[in-house]
Parts: sequence; C-alpha cells; structure tokens
Amino acid sequence: MTDSYKILGVDPGTNILGYSIIDIQDKTITVPAHGIIKLQQFKDHQTKLKEIFLQLQEIIETYLPTVMAIEAPFFGKNVQSMLKLGRAQGVAMAAAITMGLDIHEYSPKKIKLSITGNGNASKEQVAMMLQSILKIKLNLKQLDSSDALAAAYTHYNQSNSVLAQGKKYGSWKSFVSENPDKTKKRK
Repeated sequence: MTDSYKILGVDPGTNILGYSIIDIQDKTITVPAHGIIKLQQFKDHQTKLKEIFLQLQEIIETYLPTVMAIEAPFFGKNVQSMLKLGRAQGVAMAAAITMGLDIHEYSPKKIKLSITGNGNASKEQVAMMLQSILKIKLNLKQLDSSDALAAAYTHYNQSNSVLAQGKKYGSWKSFVSENPDKTKKRK
C-alpha cells in the first residue's frame, strides 16, 4: 500500500446498504463519507440490485477509492434471505470491479475481532469502538453504515500488518530487531 489511498467499505443489504470511505494520508485516517443507501422503496429485487450498482458507482466516482472491503454474508436459516443478500453482495462487487477497484472480503466475525478484539461483539460495540479509534461521531441508528466503516477499517488493519506486508522473518529475534516499535521490553 502507498502512503495515500482510500478504501470503500460496504455492508451489503437489499433494504439498506451501508457504505463508508476512509482516506489514509501517511497513516492519518479521515472519514470523508459514510451513510446508507435506502432500498425499501423499490418493490422488486431487480430494481434494488440496479440501484446498488448505480449508486455505488456514483460513490466510487465521487471519492475515487482504490480498494473495496466488503462484509461477507453470514450463514442464516432463511435461504431466500441468504440468496438475496448474496446477490446484493455480488452486484456491489461487480460495481467495484467495473470501476477498477481491488476487492477484499471479510467475515462478520473477523471484522468484529479486528475492531473490538471480540469476534462476538454486538454491532453497537463495534460502532462505539470505531468512534473511539477514529475520534468521530457515528449515528448509532445507522449501524449498517458503521458496519461498512468497520469493514474498511479492518482492511486498513490487515493491509498494514507485518504479515500483509509480505516480509518474512527467520526467527522472532530477527522480527524484534527489525521492528522495535512493535515490541515491549520486559521490566
């Protein structure tokens, strides 16, 4: 990753889709946009999918992210809901692919773990932690938006980890000597 880039986070849905943009400038993160796309007013599923595609492309054109981080659907008991959610995710991914974005998918559990340290955290706990980390105020009534922000921030965390940077170390000693800022000295 370069020192300046933007990540589009998406929490797919067929009634409400959450989105967020995070802008990284030399490891300083700002959130120029986050919100929801309301789809309830469209009665048929095909029109909802079309709106997801068009509105996400508009967001991409406006903010010019290079990467999309998207929450993977979780496995539920209602097969019809799962199919609809999978289609919404696929259309969101297609919108990003056609605009040239790289796509990274994260499970809800991995996102929660990345943000709170607890893979079973509630949506509210994730939102509260994001407020604390990013020093922003979130609308806690729009948890789809904060879920999208969490996906984007998870990708930021993953892409900046030592493991993601591709550097291989032969031992813990070599890791510690090359990364003194990532270790603590014992007292």
